[in-house]
Amino acid sequence: MNLLDRLRAHVGPAQVLTDAADTAPYLTDWRQRYHGRALAVVRPASTAEVAAVVRACGEAGAPIVAQGGNTGLAGGATPDASGSAIVLSLRRLNRVRAIDAANHTITVEAGCLLQQVQEAARAHGRLFALSLAAEGSATIGGNLATNAGGTQVLRYGNARDLALGLEVVLADGAIWDGLRALRKDNTGYDLKQLFIGSEGTLGVITAATLKLHPLPRAQLTAAAAVVSLPAAVALLERAQAMAGGTLTGCELMSAECLRRLARELPQVRQPLPPSTPWSVLIELSDHEDEAHAAAVLERLLAEAIDAGEAVDAVVARSVEQARALWQVRESIPEAQARAGGNVKHDIAVPLSALAEFVAATDRTLRQRFPWIEPVVFGHLGDGNLHYNMAVRDGSPAALAFAHEAEINRIVHDAVAAAGGSISAEHGLGQLKREQIRRYKSEVELALMRAVKQALDPRGLMNPGKLL
Repeated sequence: MNLLDRLRAHVGPAQVLTDAADTAPYLTDWRQRYHGRALAVVRPASTAEVAAVVRACGEAGAPIVAQGGNTGLAGGATPDASGSAIVLSLRRLNRVRAIDAANHTITVEAGCLLQQVQEAARAHGRLFALSLAAEGSATIGGNLATNAGGTQVLRYGNARDLALGLEVVLADGAIWDGLRALRKDNTGYDLKQLFIGSEGTLGVITAATLKLHPLPRAQLTAAAAVVSLPAAVALLERAQAMAGGTLTGCELMSAECLRRLARELPQVRQPLPPSTPWSVLIELSDHEDEAHAAAVLERLLAEAIDAGEAVDAVVARSVEQARALWQVRESIPEAQARAGGNVKHDIAVPLSALAEFVAATDRTLRQRFPWIEPVVFGHLGDGNLHYNMAVRDGSPAALAFAHEAEINRIVHDAVAAAGGSISAEHGLGQLKREQIRRYKSEVELALMRAVKQALDPRGLMNPGKLL
């Protein structure tokens, strides 16, 4: 029996896709940058079926590319062009297995949409805190495999910080049941952390037990126009000192982002003048009441204006107004795509170095490329910037892509010099697999290879990614 016949026997003929029209949506990444081929796309519906598929592929020597919602931005879930790989779609593993409200935990399968998990938690009066623009299409398995960040990292942490336990199918088809719902478990290596952020190169995450939090009684959002990037960092420091743990989000947007947004998506209403150099979006989640949150937020903004950090501010007075403020932030990527795209960077630097990094790197890039236009936004609260490089009006967008390698080298060298990371929340995938060798020590790379060799000695788990 050949591999495809074995796979059909394990998951059913209808769940082994081989026709070009059926497999096409699984073979191109979200940004349309990477295009691959596959022997088949296989869609198991249980952990046992995943294990059977992995065993069959192992015996046949077929590479396995695990895939969730296919919303990744670094090509980590796209097969290569050889056509020898099996794409293992986990979308049918989409059950919420258990919710323990008293323990503040939820156990879900890897194919659950992030939004589905949020809604299940909310139905039990709890918050699942991971939040990002693609939550209606991204899956929990993919979020964990890439250690997704999002807009509430400042208070709740990355996906890694929200996971208590995992269920994983290993490269030999064995199932590791590590679905522990404990905050404290000091009984050896924390194995789940090996698989979180590993981009499917060590095993296939099939389920997870995740932390929940109490629902806040009030959630308020404000936007502030700030005079400079140092002023934005100062505003963040002021917000942390005044709001403490109620500060859940602090997002940054450059004037160029908002100018392009106004041009490409004029229907998205902007509450502040887009000419101010930077805008900051602040969100508080209060466990007292809305009046308390509003008082803190209004005092914070008044003091920031008095200190010269902000020149204008607006506070959302309703859920609809808050959504409108967040729509500005969340529409920036679409506006950039409509404007012709840009060379993207998902970087992190220490907050203490952020303003100087942007000023110095902008200067270096503009000296080298007079046509370049930085279009910068991101998560100010944790130092994660989407430091994107577009072209000035009147220049073809293709100009930036023609110089992508040199732009990347300039940006990434500057990130490394500032003690930062060239991938803050999107992973390495195919996009940065080779570049990371320049910035990690040989000792660190050797340790990573040793882990890979121990868990996937034949190199069949998502080959060509990360390492």
